[in-house]
Amino acid sequence: MSEPVNRVRRVLNEAPADLLLDRIADVLAAGYGTTRVELLLVDYRLAALLPLVGEEPVTGPGHPAWRCFDHQTPIVAAGTGYLPVSMRGDRRGVLVVEPAPTGQAALDELTQIATALAHEIAAVTGGTDVYRCAHRSRRLTLAAEMQWEMLPGRSRTRPSFSLAGQLEPAYAVRGDSFDWSDDGSRVWLSTINGTGEGVAAAMLTSLATHALRNARRSGLGLADQAALADQAVYDLHRGGQHLATLLMELDLRSGVLTVVDAGSPRLMLLRGGNVQELPLEAQFPLGMFEATDYREQRFELCRDDRLFVVSDGVIDATGHNVRYGETALERFLRRTGPMEPLEAVRALIGDLRAFVAADLIDDAVVVCLDWTGPQD
Repeated sequence: MSEPVNRVRRVLNEAPADLLLDRIADVLAAGYGTTRVELLLVDYRLAALLPLVGEEPVTGPGHPAWRCFDHQTPIVAAGTGYLPVSMRGDRRGVLVVEPAPTGQAALDELTQIATALAHEIAAVTGGTDVYRCAHRSRRLTLAAEMQWEMLPGRSRTRPSFSLAGQLEPAYAVRGDSFDWSDDGSRVWLSTINGTGEGVAAAMLTSLATHALRNARRSGLGLADQAALADQAVYDLHRGGQHLATLLMELDLRSGVLTVVDAGSPRLMLLRGGNVQELPLEAQFPLGMFEATDYREQRFELCRDDRLFVVSDGVIDATGHNVRYGETALERFLRRTGPMEPLEAVRALIGDLRAFVAADLIDDAVVVCLDWTGPQD
């Protein structure tokens, strides 16, 4: 690692949480002659890149900052450099530097510095609201605040898989949510199609999510994870509240996908340009009845298969008294083949917003998972 990158790492480690950008700006001015350093953070809707301080948000899809964000590659345009601020596939935003360096080596160093910044933002965010506040273009509802705080991230990338998810309406989501974890050989994914309104819906989803995490971290299999979460919800609400949930476990070496469908959102497979809905065995939602026994299903994935999980809020989105529906969904999913998962998710949500000509009213969750095959 080059000395300028090491220097920035040391500066970041020592900087106060709220002054990361200021400290980087000082180092870049001295080492690269930059006169302007700006941090753009992607908003909750994935619709704007918001400046940490000052300036106007970047919303135009053709803007170099968005091209940098979508393609995760440094962009130089009109003497300005745009660098992806991402860590392990979790995209935070874009670092803007001006003037951009002319040499490739310097541009590579700045890209490494932007990655170091992403790691440091992740490290300090638990102790400061500076970066959380900068991600929002308007106030979140209390329920939405709870839901976003519970997520593991919005995207994740490893050599054997890549995934991303989004909640809508981003600033007012109530009960829909997702969760994931991986240990290098397996990735677990749960998607919840929540019920109810406001904080009550968020609390119900939080209970189910933490019950599933507790079961997963105890080493239980997928069916037992569902049973434990089912019992937790039933014990509190005695069948008066329940949650449609899809649980998945993907073996990253073999491509075997294990699924438990607890009244779940839909699971779509994109393979070779064709879209099909996987035939899941419908079982009771979590919390509907006491001591439900859940059964697992298994499917074999092929290298470069793409899975989409979509809740009813996607299928049932309505514009001009017309339902979005399965046909439009399948047609759009076929178009996402060349896109990275987060870009595919953002494009689908954008298509839904265009269809309804506004933000979605009902909760919707979209998750995209690519299995790229076993890795040595």
